[in-house]
Amino acid sequence: MPQGWHKHWRWPALAGLAFCALAQTAHATAATPDEGEFLDQTEQVRTRDHSRFVRMLEQIHHEGPHLTPGQQWHLRYLDAWQMAFQGDYSKANASLQEVIDHSGDMTLVAKASSLLMSNLGLNRRYEEAFTLANRLALDLPEIRDRLARFTVLANLSQLSAFSGQYDLAISYARMMEDTIPPGETLCNPLSMQVNALHEGNRLTSSSPEVQRVIDTCLAAGQPVFADTMWLLKGNLYLDEGQPGKALDLLHKIIPGINENHYYSHVLAAQVELAQANAKLGNDSDAKKAALSALAMSSSDDISTWLKDVYEVLYQIEKRQGNAAIALSYYEHYVAQDKGYLNDASARAMAYQVVQQHLLTQKLETDALGKQNNILRLQRALDTKAVETSRLYIVLLLVTLTSIVFWLFRLKRSQLRYKKLSNHDGLTGIFNHQHFVGEAGRALHLLEKKLDQACLISLDLDHFKQVNDVHGHAMGDAVLKRTVAICQQQLRPIDLFGRLGGEEFGILLLDCSREQGMAIAERIRSAIGATEVDRNGTVVSFSASFGLACTDTSGYVLQRLYMEADAALYRAKHAGRNRVMTDAGSNSLSSALPLTL
Repeated sequence: MPQGWHKHWRWPALAGLAFCALAQTAHATAATPDEGEFLDQTEQVRTRDHSRFVRMLEQIHHEGPHLTPGQQWHLRYLDAWQMAFQGDYSKANASLQEVIDHSGDMTLVAKASSLLMSNLGLNRRYEEAFTLANRLALDLPEIRDRLARFTVLANLSQLSAFSGQYDLAISYARMMEDTIPPGETLCNPLSMQVNALHEGNRLTSSSPEVQRVIDTCLAAGQPVFADTMWLLKGNLYLDEGQPGKALDLLHKIIPGINENHYYSHVLAAQVELAQANAKLGNDSDAKKAALSALAMSSSDDISTWLKDVYEVLYQIEKRQGNAAIALSYYEHYVAQDKGYLNDASARAMAYQVVQQHLLTQKLETDALGKQNNILRLQRALDTKAVETSRLYIVLLLVTLTSIVFWLFRLKRSQLRYKKLSNHDGLTGIFNHQHFVGEAGRALHLLEKKLDQACLISLDLDHFKQVNDVHGHAMGDAVLKRTVAICQQQLRPIDLFGRLGGEEFGILLLDCSREQGMAIAERIRSAIGATEVDRNGTVVSFSASFGLACTDTSGYVLQRLYMEADAALYRAKHAGRNRVMTDAGSNSLSSALPLTL
């Protein structure tokens, strides 16, 4: 079944959609054998030879009018599968719901429910998708048909990775290996496992798992799956600062991708092509690829792909001195980044809501069961009034205590989730989105009182080298030590947040420019004098600072941040490990912007 592309299902979408092989539609010429057998054969070839699947589907409609009711429902499911593959989710979902409600075939119901779950996720109906996923997970032991079970497990793996449950996604993918139906291979289960590992940041470009999937899928005659893994590997090259390798890989695989005309792969290849060329300084080729990706996308799309494209265009125009065009691309980038964060929050909240509903239902069931036990005991002990009364009171207290205890745990879980959604998981300080909200509110209040404030934009120097040379564990230790140093120099009223990677933001409230410079200089000096010792390896590091104050930049957070970021940009180009202010600067920021 197709597991469609979603605006944030970047690698999950490619892995899921590779479940559908791409080809052109043609007319079948062979005569139709037994209708039931022919329907089964049609379903088996949909993921390996899509053009043949389309031809066989047309042949059924033209040459097989005398289908039994069960065969008609099977055909309705295959038609819905093709609708979803073509992106017509509304019609597909309506047909799938009819199959679920009226077919009476448990195998078809499982397949249709699995496809419907995927489509709901694609259309951002997250709560419904997660609810259906929980129901399918509970029904797994009852699904005997191997293809239906294989399909359900594939979709559960993808949705689990999409919701951040990476270990669960890997477990579902490994379960697929034990239930491979005729016509399928290890290509799909291994792809799902690599997808989950990648989403959980557990892979590098040299990880053997990636090459194993590529070799397996090529040997199985599944080039679309192999292209998915090649693109994933190219993305890893870019993340690791190896744009040359990424570009060589793209030149190798793009002819095959263009031959298949597979939308998600073509778009992903253009985005990676733009990023690789931009990092290599090939601005003309980078711009051409980025504009090609934009031309393929709808004007109202919001995706991580488009966010990357706008970032490339923004950086190119800024380097070429086209300030107005750069600002326009910057605004598009901000809109994409904000859309991503909003949808990620909605997705996480929907997942938590479904889990809380399940917990509430369990509590209600437990409470009803305990109440029934109390009533049975009361009827059995009517002749012993005193003992019965005492026993009733004791059991009632136990029941109430149990309910209160579970409700307390439920409330504590909700409070913990709220805290986690506002703070950075590694350092414990405000995350990007929460820092922006709190800083904006604080500046609004300061403006009413005409008090001053300063915004510091802080970026660790050569931090990527720390990760590349000493590993991410050392990089995490450096980030934590940096946060601890900053907190020692800040006051309780100041706001401190991690904006992304090695970049931090500090809003100093009731603070003049001179005081802000002094605080920034103290932090810079303290960081420069610090070493991190981990397992006998000692690392020294430094940071560059940009400072902007409300006396010249006003109280609008976006303007204040752009000025601070421009000052940080100058500090980087002036040799790093220094503090610079916004005085007299109109340059655009070169760092990733805040979502405002």
